Amino acid sequence: MVDYFFLVLSVMTVGAAIIALESRELVYGAISLVVSLLGIAGLFILLDATFLAMLQILVFVGAVSVLIIFVVMLVRREKWVSVPSGYGRVAGLLVSILLIAGVGYLAMNSGIATMFPSSNSVPSYVDIGIKVLSDYWFPLQILGLVLASAVIGALTLAKFEGAEQ
Repeated sequence: MVDYFFLVLSVMTVGAAIIALESRELVYGAISLVVSLLGIAGLFILLDATFLAMLQILVFVGAVSVLIIFVVMLVRREKWVSVPSGYGRVAGLLVSILLIAGVGYLAMNSGIATMFPSSNSVPSYVDIGIKVLSDYWFPLQILGLVLASAVIGALTLAKFEGAEQ
């Protein structure tokens, strides 16, 4: 039965991701991105990683997707660069594959298991939370400021755009 759910979630996630990439309407692309991210949360639930699933839903589906939809609805479509075609898509695909391979290589060779001497193999989410809030509090605060400045910038662009019309 788990295999059936895995197959359905995988097809839904990949299908929604393809629709998000190929959609001509930005709002439909953002909504299909939300569906894709919910599918990933479902895959986390199948792996018995409920903490990661809830984190996925709260952070990515709840915050990032709402921010994307908010910015898309505030900024007119003419301001966006047109969707590349031909060699631009192939170049984008190659760059994304190289980026994924690079991040995967760095993650595999990062030595994250040596950062948590209390656990034998894989660190628990409690260990990661303690590490984030004790050692990495400053980058976490900077990330919050960057997200807040992105929202303020979108509101400023929308205000200037409204004044021109």
